[in-house]
Amino acid sequence: MSDALRLASVNVNGIRAAVRNGMHGWLAESGVDVLTLQEVRATAADLAVALPDWHIENDESHAKGRSGVAIASRVAPVEVRRGLGDETVDSAGRWIEADFDIDGQTLCVVSAYVHSGEAETPKQDAKWLFLDAMGERLAALAIERPLAVVTGDLNVGHRELDIRNWKGNVKRAGFLPRERGYFDRFLGSAGAEVTGVDGSVGTGLGWVDIGRQHAGEVPGPYTWWSQRGKAFDTDTGWRIDYHLTTPGLASLASGYHVVRAEAYDQRWSDHAPVVVDYTL
Repeated sequence: MSDALRLASVNVNGIRAAVRNGMHGWLAESGVDVLTLQEVRATAADLAVALPDWHIENDESHAKGRSGVAIASRVAPVEVRRGLGDETVDSAGRWIEADFDIDGQTLCVVSAYVHSGEAETPKQDAKWLFLDAMGERLAALAIERPLAVVTGDLNVGHRELDIRNWKGNVKRAGFLPRERGYFDRFLGSAGAEVTGVDGSVGTGLGWVDIGRQHAGEVPGPYTWWSQRGKAFDTDTGWRIDYHLTTPGLASLASGYHVVRAEAYDQRWSDHAPVVVDYTL
């Protein structure tokens, strides 16, 4: 693989439906080298049919037809790891890592799909456990792989800029202060004491939010819109799909953009692809 890599991430909301609805048209013109997918809701055989010209590594959910993550690439990775390594956490179909050799350097690409959760229910309890394990893995990964990127549908809007209607969602999963506190620590200065928006105190892990780094202090750009009402037409969205990188990779990132469809009926998923170029 060459030293310039275009990496795209997207929650496809079912890979077979995405292909039927036009995903290949975008992909053919995208120039993407590595494509991370979330909520594929399919088997390895289904993915091979959907993306016949790609090398695919995937991790399926324990529940058939649910979640599922994958990494599709033009060349095979040199190593693949699945799950978060904690048997008490449901990370099946939600976390896969692939190492690529790029001109003698190792680039680690992660496709992650965090639980959507539901405030004050067992679904949210599962999300807390996942976020705990994710934090532990991020801390270790930054040491093991200085050039690493965690992509995917992380199902948390970190800041008020990340949700158009943030005031109406402060008690809903995806924008709970405790969830946002995790991201304060993930993105806080490495080793520094970080006080989260929820008042929690922890140690910063030093990861970099490429979307916010490149877009600046502006609303969005949003990556997901509810299927209800006119959310897409009015751009009432959420930015919950990310590229989080180690500091060593952040300075090598450029060309960040969200591929928002021109019209509602031209979408092939309720999420938009997030594309970044990395030059190593």
